[in-house]
Amino acid sequence: MLKKEVNIFIPCCVDQFCPQVGFDMINLLRLMGFEPSYNREQTCCGRVLYDNGNWKEAKSVGEKFINDFSDNKTIVTCSVSCVAYIKNNFLNLFHNTSFHNSSKSLSERIMDISEFIHTNKTDCELGAEFPHKVFLHHNCHSLREYDLRAEVLLILSKVRGLTLVNDNNCEFCCGYGSGFYLYNEPVSQELAGLKVKKALSLGAEYITSTDASCLLQMEQYIKKNNLDIKTIHLVSLLMNSRNEVNE
Repeated sequence: MLKKEVNIFIPCCVDQFCPQVGFDMINLLRLMGFEPSYNREQTCCGRVLYDNGNWKEAKSVGEKFINDFSDNKTIVTCSVSCVAYIKNNFLNLFHNTSFHNSSKSLSERIMDISEFIHTNKTDCELGAEFPHKVFLHHNCHSLREYDLRAEVLLILSKVRGLTLVNDNNCEFCCGYGSGFYLYNEPVSQELAGLKVKKALSLGAEYITSTDASCLLQMEQYIKKNNLDIKTIHLVSLLMNSRNEVNE
């Protein structure tokens, strides 16, 4: 039986700083019965450029992105901030241009891996096991631009041995914010500290998220302050028991 092919988009931060997350997403898709297709010509979606006011450059990068994913296949990625940007801003960026229709098509075809799991496996049962106390960081873009909350919670609820420790006061920014950490480092570090300390206060062993950039932001704070907690991307969490077998 032929597997359904899907395109994969590997975000910049995953490609450069945590490539294992990309490999875990590929293996997870194969586990679900899909065959990932990777275009080696792909680069950035342009979110950082757009968020910092460089719209001309963002448009140029966006045109390349559209051309790189010009077929009609679903595009799966492991960064909610990239998906949220494309779904919410590509139509504005390419309104009344020759890329208008293709940007609309792309924005409808791209999905974060968590949405893809929920859409294609509605019970979200993947046979994952992770016997740890976990704090879920809801990326700001996932809450305010993409509305991915219930899907991620359902996925985590199906992981054997996992205890989610979040309370009702966890949904605040980690301080990353598409370059905010570069221009406002003191505030950014304070926010990262508040998020990590919140997780620690709830007894978490791990912080997970659907966005690698947020996890990298918190990880640097953890390492800098030698704190007893780790970060792990959602897809790596779901593949953890299988990775241990393969090591």
